[in-house]
Amino acid sequence: MDVFNKVINQVSSSVHSTVSQLSGVLPGNPVTREFESSAHIASAGPGLLWKIYKGNKRSTRQECSIFVFEKRQLDRYNKNDKELILETLRRGVVQLTKIRHPKILTVQHPLEESRDSLAFAAEPVFSSLANVLGQTNNMPQPGNMSDYKLFDIEIKYGLLQISEGLAFLHNDVKLLHKNISPESIVINAQGAWKIFCFDFCSLNSNPPNLPASYPFEAYSPTVPSVCQPNLDYLAPECIISLKHSPASDMFSLGMLAYALNSPDRKCFKPLRDLHQFKSRAQELSSLTTGRMQFVPDELREFVRLLLNVTPDARPDAHQFIKIPYFDDVGIKTLIYLDSVLQWDNLQKSRFYKGLPETLAKLPHRVKVQRVVACLSHDLGQPAMVPFILPSLLDIAQDCSQQEYRNTILPLIKPLMTLMEPVQILLIFLQRMELLLKLTPSEDIQQHVLPMLYRGLDADSPQIHELCLAVLPTFAGMLDHSNVKNSLLPRIKRLCLNTSTLSVRVNCLLCLGRLLEHLDKWLVLDEVVPFLPQIPSREPAVIMGILGVYKLAANHKKLGITKEIMASRVLPFLIPLCIENGLSIAQFDALTGLVKEMFRTVEAEHRTKLEQLNSVKDEQKVLAGNMPVIRPKVAAVGLDEAFSGLGLDSFVPGNGLRTVEAADQPKIEPKSIESPPKPIAKDLSSTLMDDWMSLPSSNKVNNNQTSAGNALTYSNTNYNRTINNTFTSSNSSGSYNWKSSNANTNTQNWGALDNLLPINNNNAGKVPMNRLQAPLLPNNSQSNSNNSNKGLSNDDILDLLS
Repeated sequence: MDVFNKVINQVSSSVHSTVSQLSGVLPGNPVTREFESSAHIASAGPGLLWKIYKGNKRSTRQECSIFVFEKRQLDRYNKNDKELILETLRRGVVQLTKIRHPKILTVQHPLEESRDSLAFAAEPVFSSLANVLGQTNNMPQPGNMSDYKLFDIEIKYGLLQISEGLAFLHNDVKLLHKNISPESIVINAQGAWKIFCFDFCSLNSNPPNLPASYPFEAYSPTVPSVCQPNLDYLAPECIISLKHSPASDMFSLGMLAYALNSPDRKCFKPLRDLHQFKSRAQELSSLTTGRMQFVPDELREFVRLLLNVTPDARPDAHQFIKIPYFDDVGIKTLIYLDSVLQWDNLQKSRFYKGLPETLAKLPHRVKVQRVVACLSHDLGQPAMVPFILPSLLDIAQDCSQQEYRNTILPLIKPLMTLMEPVQILLIFLQRMELLLKLTPSEDIQQHVLPMLYRGLDADSPQIHELCLAVLPTFAGMLDHSNVKNSLLPRIKRLCLNTSTLSVRVNCLLCLGRLLEHLDKWLVLDEVVPFLPQIPSREPAVIMGILGVYKLAANHKKLGITKEIMASRVLPFLIPLCIENGLSIAQFDALTGLVKEMFRTVEAEHRTKLEQLNSVKDEQKVLAGNMPVIRPKVAAVGLDEAFSGLGLDSFVPGNGLRTVEAADQPKIEPKSIESPPKPIAKDLSSTLMDDWMSLPSSNKVNNNQTSAGNALTYSNTNYNRTINNTFTSSNSSGSYNWKSSNANTNTQNWGALDNLLPINNNNAGKVPMNRLQAPLLPNNSQSNSNNSNKGLSNDDILDLLS
């Protein structure tokens, strides 16, 4: 298979140069309207004149192969030979197009001719048998396939297919091929051998009711060799007796079997010219089985008979098919695969069921090329998929990643979406290790993971258990969003809703295996709160929960915090310790975890408290040792700071503060129970008592005027007495007396109007707030008018009453 891949890679490397070559060959050829070509992969036909290109149909993208003959290859021939060669090639393709049989190359588009080329489209082809045997004319470079080894079963089954094709041509079509040779046999993309190159065929000329008669055309040495059958594989009677028959094709088949098994991959006595033909015929007449030791034992005698010079001694195609050489398990398997499409589903299911046992006897390349192609035909029937899928996965097990991606993966991708029958998903889950090994990561995300999610959503407990068992193998491929939004919700829902104990336990085991691949906060937010919600308290479930908690608590990346242990985990685990269904070992495991968690909470919280207390102690020590900063100059009081600056008159109540403390009356606190005593005298009585105690010289200050002002007393002691009286009254709460510095125009003197003097014009009494002359006469007035006397004591008392 490595050689096969090597050849494919060599061919693919020449794609670009090939396309540029085709652009100069196919323009104008009608084949290019429906088909497009890519890589030059092989050559076939007489003299390997046909170049085979890989291509596809433009409308359906169906793969195909395009056979191209470039007319410039005939430049070395004369005009007549050119026309003869072209006519021979045209005839062969036209005859091929008329024949439809599984063993004959299938033509998809008939021959088209342009000024520069002949071309037609056929089924996908891998190579011609001549290329495989080392003939590389018209092959892409590098195109040496000499190291390509054919397996015995490939040779065996190839000879069987050619024999079946010849049986069809001889008995049904009544046609002689006349050129069975390596260049007239092509191997298609599935590894099947197909007959090609009907350039020299001969059709029956008699009516159907008469024995077949085939017109004969003698071999001419003057005609170019590409216009005549391959002399190395031509039967002796075609040259010696100038006749041919179906036995002539059987001789060619015998020589082909000889070449396929010979060490040098060459026929018996290759010929350089026509003169050597007769000498070789003589040697063939005395050919013994001893000279064919390299031919398999079951085939050796029949090859000797096929190479017999006498046509009648040769077995026909039907007889050759039935020889014991083809009684092989591998051959039978390949035969059944070719005919399986004609069976009903019951027969198919029986065959597919036993196919994995027989696949072990087939080479890997045969399985990839041949078996996979046959199995793919029935994958469109879901009922057949459970029988075919095990064989496909068995073949994939021996594939390289490249083979798997190119051959197997495109076939099984659509199968991953099928939910019915349920066996399809079961088979995939059982072979999940293989799928993960070979499937690219992008295909795992797009196809394999969704299949597992569908399995978790299914109704079968068996599928649930398989999905849960294989999910941890995907853990490294899952991203955070996939786990949070798709995987964990399904596992949690399945664990809570299932009625099967084994499924619930497997959910917990799956969670435990996934923990190390999850984010810490995802575990704390999604997994830890979910566990107490599980409704079951069976010992197996409890142990599953215990395992999840233990992994989450001890894993170095996760680590459940002491707060969660104390507030969520321990309150849930402690009641589980008294479940009666626990065994001693289970009970010890549960209580051990509880104790371990409690010790963790105790140790961590003790450490935290010690740290907090130590911090407080340090703060106290620092506060006690803090130095007291004392100013060098004594702080000045507020009153002292502003004294002596002439601001005393601006300070409210400053006159009150100047009174000595000894001069202030002592106010004794009164009991709460005794009601406050009323003031003994009203304001006027108090003022009058003070007034009468003053000397007569100070009772009235004649130097002061009374316009716009209230009565002013000049005696300092009297002022102090009034201030003390008002201060005591305010402090005792009896009444409040405001300063008398307010403007007299705002005072109400209505009570004194009857005491006001009368104007000179006898107009009436003038209100005091309109007096222009002083209320008390000054000295000048008294001197000028001695008849006017000052107010007497009685007048003042009346004024103040």
